[in-house]
Parts: sequence; structure tokens; C-alpha cells
Amino acid sequence: MTTELLSRPGRTTVPHATGFWLTAYAFAVTMAFSAVPTPLYVDYQQRDHFSAATVTVVFAVYALGVAVSLLLVGHVSDRLGRRRVLVPAVLLSVAAGVVFLLWPALPGLLLARVLQGFAVGAITATATVHLAELHRAARPDAGPRRAEVVAVAANLGGIGLGPLVSGLLADVAADPLRLPYLVVTALLAVAAIGLALVPETAPAPADPGPYRPQRVRVPAAERGLYAAAALTAFAALAVFGLFTSIAPTLLTEMLGAPSHALTGAAAFVTFAAGATGQVLLSRRPPRRTLPAGAVAVAAGLALLVVSVDASSPAGFLLGGVVAGAGAGLLFAAAVAIVSGLAGATGRAEALAGLFLAGYVGLAVPVLGLGLATRVTGLSGALLAFAVVVGALGVGSALAAVRRLR
Repeated sequence: MTTELLSRPGRTTVPHATGFWLTAYAFAVTMAFSAVPTPLYVDYQQRDHFSAATVTVVFAVYALGVAVSLLLVGHVSDRLGRRRVLVPAVLLSVAAGVVFLLWPALPGLLLARVLQGFAVGAITATATVHLAELHRAARPDAGPRRAEVVAVAANLGGIGLGPLVSGLLADVAADPLRLPYLVVTALLAVAAIGLALVPETAPAPADPGPYRPQRVRVPAAERGLYAAAALTAFAALAVFGLFTSIAPTLLTEMLGAPSHALTGAAAFVTFAAGATGQVLLSRRPPRRTLPAGAVAVAAGLALLVVSVDASSPAGFLLGGVVAGAGAGLLFAAAVAIVSGLAGATGRAEALAGLFLAGYVGLAVPVLGLGLATRVTGLSGALLAFAVVVGALGVGSALAAVRRLR
């Protein structure tokens, strides 16, 4: 792809190197905003008197929005251009911020979370590809490593920063349900302006053909390995879902009073550990990272259960670090397996199925956890979640390793 194809005439744009960092900033802020409500759920519960099960429903509609968006618009930047997808996605996040501020009741919370899900589904794949193309245009002689690391940091690191910043702001704000949204919505508006100046990197297709949703294609010759990778992604994102949904309620029960900063820190260390594990061990083959990731997930979830029974916030944070690192390794290994399948002539279609499995894992186990709290209470529901997700992570990882050998 020549440099001439990477920008379209008639528009004022910044250099590709600057555009790379503007895109990374927009990616990170959008992902951060998706997790801003995490430390605030306790405030919603206390104000509106709804249960932990309702919190998991609010989280599940977000994950559903992401899955639908991935299938409907995650791939259209190949037709329309990266910028024409990224700018509306960020503006959709701005609209979600306005809904959070103007309609703070439960129906508004649900609507805002759906809008956030649509925005994240649209930006995730598009921003990742855009970063790779901008990096290649700015540094044509360099390898792809820098773009890959920045994409992981913006994605998982952004999700971790969101609740940390939100928690810190909420602890100093007179109204904790307004200030975090005001600040991050303003940052999103800046991101949209910056993206409008970034060079386009997708050449207009000669004949794009009629629109169709993203197809999900499973390589026929590798369905067993593919299924193991999909279940691994399911288990990995279930761990992350726990820390962006019901973990604040668990910590509040242990502390006896809400601490926004601490609940935000719990989510931050989990996602930071996941991002760090991916970056440090991304070059190791999946057959080596899968067992380590599975053991870390099981150990981290076990530590969470013990820390809740012992009312130990420090143990809870440590469990988040261990489980998050393991989940990051599992998900990275699953992506590497599917990307390298010999029979996957349509790699995009194969990855679409993997991401769909992952986001189902983000929603369904957490929703089951919330419903189980009505019967067993939070401690019993967490134990069941840890057993099921831990066993699924270990089992799917071992199955994938066997097939890889």
C-alpha cells in the first residue's frame, strides 16, 4: 500500500505519526469510558434500591451491544474508511455520556450501556487495524510490534484506567454520579476532534458490493481446535466481566462502606495485569502460555473466594491480579490459535466467531452470577462462578494444548 493511498486529498490532516497517537488516545478513552460505571454501581444500588442481579443485567446489555455491533459494523471500515467509523463511534460514546448525565434512572442507565456497547464494538477492530496501518505508514521499515503493544495497552489498559479514574473522581465529588461522566465525556469530545484530523488509511474499494453483516466462519478441518479456543476466550472474558460488574458490590460488603477508589483500583489491577501478561509473553507459542494462563485463572478465582470469606480486600486485589494475568494470557493465546489456523482462508470470519464467543462469555456467566445471588447470596454465587469458570478455563486450555500437539 503506497503512501498516496493512505490519505485522501482535499482534507487537512496531521502526519501519520501524530495520527497514530491520536487514534491510540481515542481508542483508550473510549474503552476507559466503557468501564467508568464500574465503581459507581454501588451508588446506583443505594439510591434506587436494586439488587446485585440488576447490576449484572445492566452489564449484560452492554456486552450484548458489543456483540451486535461487532457483527453489524465491526468490519464496515473496509468499505467506508477507518475515520468514518471511528468518529461516529466516539460520538456515540459522547451521546452515552449525555444519557448518563440527563437520565440517571435505571432505564437511562440501560440505554447508556447499550450505546456504550455499540461504540466499543465499532471501535475495537477498526482502531486496532487503523493503528497498524498508521504505524506502517509512519515507519515503513519497522515491524508491527509497536502497533500491537499500543493496541493492547489502549484496549485492556483503557478499560482498567476507566474505573480507576472514575473511582478517584467519585470519592472527591459532591455528586459521584455526575463528575466522572462529565470529565470523561469531555475527553471523548476531544478525541472525536482529534480523529477528524487523522489521515485515512483504507483505500476506497473498487467494487464494495452490497452490505452484509460480518460472517462467522469456522474452518471445517480445525473445528475441534477452534471450539477449544472459543471456550478459552469465553472463560477469559468471563473473568474480566466479574471485575467490571459485581466486584464493587463484593468489596463494599467486605468494607462495610463504599470506597470508589478501591473498587476502581480492583478493576484497574485486573486489566493492567491482563495487558501486561499479553505484552510480555505475546511471542511465546500458545501451547506454552495456555497452561500458565489456566492455572493463574483458577488460582486467582480461588483466592477471590477465600478473600471474600475472610473479608480481606488485600486478598481480593491480589486475586484480581493473578486472575487478570491468566485471563489475558488465555485470550491472547486463543486469538493466536485462530489467527494461525491452517484451514482459515477467511481469517476475519474466524476471528469474528472467536470475539463473539468472548463477548458471550463477558455477559452470560456474570448474568448467571447475579441470578444465583438471589438463591445463595453473593459468597455462594461467587464460589459457583469460580468453580465453573475456573474448570472451563483449565479444561478448554488443556484441550487446545492437546490438539496443538
